[in-house]
Amino acid sequence: MSRKKVILAVDTKVNEQFLPLLLGSDINVYGMARSFHEAYGTVSEAHGAGQLAPTKYSKIVNVHTHPGFSEPEGFMKVMRELMAQYKDDPRKIILVPCGDGYTELITHNRTELSQRFICPTVDAKTQETLEDKAAFYRTCEKYGLPYPDTLIITKEMVENQSSVELPFGFPVALKPSDSVEYLNVEFEGRKKAFILYSQEEVDDILKKVYQAGYTSEMICQNFIPGDDSRMRVLNAYVDQNHNVRMLYLGHPLLEDPTPEAVGNYVAIMPDYNEKVFDQMKNFLEKIEYVGFANFDMKYDERDGEYKLFEINLRQGRSSFCVTLGGYNLAKYLVEDYVLETPFTETTYARGDKLWIGVPEKILKEYIEEGPDKDRALQYLTDKKYGNTLYYKEDMSLKRYILVKRIFYLYHDRYKKYFRKK
Repeated sequence: MSRKKVILAVDTKVNEQFLPLLLGSDINVYGMARSFHEAYGTVSEAHGAGQLAPTKYSKIVNVHTHPGFSEPEGFMKVMRELMAQYKDDPRKIILVPCGDGYTELITHNRTELSQRFICPTVDAKTQETLEDKAAFYRTCEKYGLPYPDTLIITKEMVENQSSVELPFGFPVALKPSDSVEYLNVEFEGRKKAFILYSQEEVDDILKKVYQAGYTSEMICQNFIPGDDSRMRVLNAYVDQNHNVRMLYLGHPLLEDPTPEAVGNYVAIMPDYNEKVFDQMKNFLEKIEYVGFANFDMKYDERDGEYKLFEINLRQGRSSFCVTLGGYNLAKYLVEDYVLETPFTETTYARGDKLWIGVPEKILKEYIEEGPDKDRALQYLTDKKYGNTLYYKEDMSLKRYILVKRIFYLYHDRYKKYFRKK
């Protein structure tokens, strides 16, 4: 059977004017590399501490690994070498962080890095008031943004008391305020975030977290009832002049149940909510934000509000749903920094495809029954869906086998870890 080759409609003149330098090697990196390739035919360069599966055997992104690259000293050593390497290169080099750690490293070295690279991120001061969850909730309070009832717990509180008294009932959500520091913390039963049902569970996890070496605050919140389908994820792009160019609302239907991946979405439908768009647009403008922003929120039926959980100061790992939905992420960077296209108006996006990160069979089995699932299944029936890793223009035999295996492994994960909320 013959296979027609898809010819990408790209502007080679634009392609020659810039180079994406992606930080990391995960699915987020691949999603951005694919966005650049779809729009401009560009092959991206990526630098990370190690080689992760999503970018292996790819011809649209060249991955370079550097031991110690996730640490400040090792990071800046490599970046200074790259600054020298690209010193006489006429292209604009766009630095795109694809993880919290790399975002923090850029914001804290932005002045030096900006001497050669385009750094579409906030400054260090803004990063510190938004990335840390405790600081973010204080910012929400200042700007009148809704968030769950919250208790901020310190290491001293845990060490000086046998039990931390909570101002609300169970169940509760417990998570680290500093997600970057928490990346290096290991203990039995570790998860990205916990849903706990008793005081004993709360006290046990808090002790384990701090005994394992974590020093920052922990966030304990009143659990908002409902399954994953109550979640929403908002992606935004804010240009170098603090104009919000695009807002895209996604409706997650299912999360990865694996302990180290809790909170990672594996199915997102397009959604639209002008109240949420207006609210977040005003917030981003008031704080003079720059770059991609990714908000997690959940609908609380008790008061009809969407409560904010966190902001990522970058595109999210599932943000390829935006490109898939018709709003190519790479184009916003290039139009802003390379073509210098003037801002005209904010786009309130209306996506048209379901993004999936697991096999279709898992969606059919594990998404909660109801109208949301019916809509998702209709997207599948109508062939209006896609995912980050299956890309026709980048599918050698080795890569095809790798991607098939990545998806296959989810079957065992769901059988082992999935629990209804």
